[in-house]
Amino acid sequence: MSRQFTLTEHIYAVLREELLTCRLVPGERLNIKETSERHGVSLGAVREALSRLTSEGFVTADKRRGFRAAPISIADLKDLVSVRANIEGQCLRRAIEVGGLDWESAIVAAGHRLSKTPIVMPDAAAPKLTEEYVLAHAAFHAALVSACDSSWLMRLRDWLYAQSERYRYLTVPLGRADRDIAGEHEALQTATLARDANRALALLEQHLSRTAEVLMAGVEASEVLDTRVPARRQFGSR
Repeated sequence: MSRQFTLTEHIYAVLREELLTCRLVPGERLNIKETSERHGVSLGAVREALSRLTSEGFVTADKRRGFRAAPISIADLKDLVSVRANIEGQCLRRAIEVGGLDWESAIVAAGHRLSKTPIVMPDAAAPKLTEEYVLAHAAFHAALVSACDSSWLMRLRDWLYAQSERYRYLTVPLGRADRDIAGEHEALQTATLARDANRALALLEQHLSRTAEVLMAGVEASEVLDTRVPARRQFGSR
């Protein structure tokens, strides 16, 4: 493995994490030279990483204005949640059809871990998701669909989940008091393990819709809201 390839992979992973957690604010200009100096990697490595992130929809590119962190908008969020519910629902239905004992055990373990993990940091100046909850939440939703045997569906599902996380990080302070998130997860787990696909899919759609309502309120309150209606997003392009 060449040093250039290793540096490109490193800066790609670093920038992707900064984009997902909104440390790179949606719409923010990404200067290649500044990024290169900040992380101590070559200009070429940064360009390669940004090109890859552009193809994944986390970054936008313009010949005149360069690279920017992908903007957010209500239209984009609605489209994203709708498509995610459809794809993740297909994955869940297939997992219920073919999943075995190991799949069931993984769901139980992931659900238990999620239920015992604090959502926000108690001492933070502003509400902030704990890293443990982010990982536990992702692991639980991944466990539910892990038995799905369609690699294309799973690839799409993972990409859509990652895109959703950008909005979650941006809107974490909102909408938690009047919502029983733990109860939603428990009901989804119970229906899935009971192999009640219709109920499980209905609960999944309700869960994602409630999350979307919170996220949309957060986007409307965000100072980085892009009020323009973006072009329809497609996998692998922007």
